[in-house]
Amino acid sequence: MSKDNKDMSPTNTSASSSSDFAQRSTLYQEFLAERDEILRHKWIESEKKGKDIGFERALLDWIRKHRENWRSTRAAGKK
Repeated sequence: MSKDNKDMSPTNTSASSSSDFAQRSTLYQEFLAERDEILRHKWIESEKKGKDIGFERALLDWIRKHRENWRSTRAAGKK
């Protein structure tokens, strides 16, 4: 391999394309935003309870109570 091509090894190319995908993927960006909201909800509810409620419980609670409104608000903000 020449000196100029050393960064184009299969490992670096694969990592680079994965990173590019994550940057461009609307679906992945939405997943990350939703995950952040769930983690925020987990923190708030855990603080209220005085103990960690766990991710699964926070996820199910957030989906039941907040997901529809969060998505609607987010979609309205993108228009």
